[in-house]
Amino acid sequence: MNRILILDYGSQFTQLIARRVREAHVYCEIHPAARGTDLGFIQQFAPKGIILSGGPNSVFDPGAPTADPKLLELGTPILAICYGMQLVAHLAGGKVTPSAEREYGRAEVTVRDADRGLFAGFEPQGCITVWASHGDRIERPPPHFRVTASSPNAPVAGFQHESRPIFGVLFHPEVAHTPRGGEILHNFLFEIAGCAPDWTPGHFIEQEVRRVQQLVGSTKRAICGLSGGVDSAVAAALVHRAIGDRLTCIFVDHGLLRLNEREQVERTFRAHLGIALRVVDAGARFLEGRTSASTYGSSTRGRASSRRWPASRTRKKSAAASATPSSTCSSRQPRT
Repeated sequence: MNRILILDYGSQFTQLIARRVREAHVYCEIHPAARGTDLGFIQQFAPKGIILSGGPNSVFDPGAPTADPKLLELGTPILAICYGMQLVAHLAGGKVTPSAEREYGRAEVTVRDADRGLFAGFEPQGCITVWASHGDRIERPPPHFRVTASSPNAPVAGFQHESRPIFGVLFHPEVAHTPRGGEILHNFLFEIAGCAPDWTPGHFIEQEVRRVQQLVGSTKRAICGLSGGVDSAVAAALVHRAIGDRLTCIFVDHGLLRLNEREQVERTFRAHLGIALRVVDAGARFLEGRTSASTYGSSTRGRASSRRWPASRTRKKSAAASATPSSTCSSRQPRT
């Protein structure tokens, strides 16, 4: 399927990565970093590409989120961002070390390889402004990886595998502070992962209509419960488009609808959409049940409120309270 898997390693920008991918009309899903160790899940998900987000950890931290090294052998295009890049370097045999100076904020990165990959279309040896946020640096890329970008504080600010579609950047292309980050993401989505920009409302409708047709078949019927709200109305419209008159909608009037809401639902679905609609008048049944419950609740609350402590127990509690030494809290010093 035409979709991207985003593994969340704790970055504050993970949702923004997903937003940028969806703005490019590519479907994506965010899953926890633990999914990176579940190759079965990844193969079943069958993404066109995988994005490893950044995160606050160091690859040297005990219990730091990781991934199965075989993830790099699946052949699925990978874009590793910030911590994700450090993790790929660590798993593939590169040298990751704590940086003498944490890099946070705007930075200038020099593009070393603009022939292809993430920086295709960039000026060779040109400088770009990026947003960095990392405390570790990649001192040496893993075997079979070549450096594609660098900065004064990060000798390996970008790399890619020589033969596999694995790419990494030590900055955040998804944020607005990286002005050309959109080009980097587009290169990954369309030139490297081969995605199609087809995640649009029209495409979604076509896809869901086909899915309903496969589920229901060519002869079976379906029912849809209507609430009068948007969700059930959209679902009913999609199913009706898929199977036509084989859909029957049911709307229950429970007696507490808004003024003229029942008439509006009937008019919309029967006259405007041409959908078979059955209305159930259950107001009396529903209100009768509510009245019984309300009566029972009132009686039980009355009985509960009528309870009073015996006078003897009240006097005992008061005497016990007055016998408590007042100096029990006097030893505490006031807060400053």
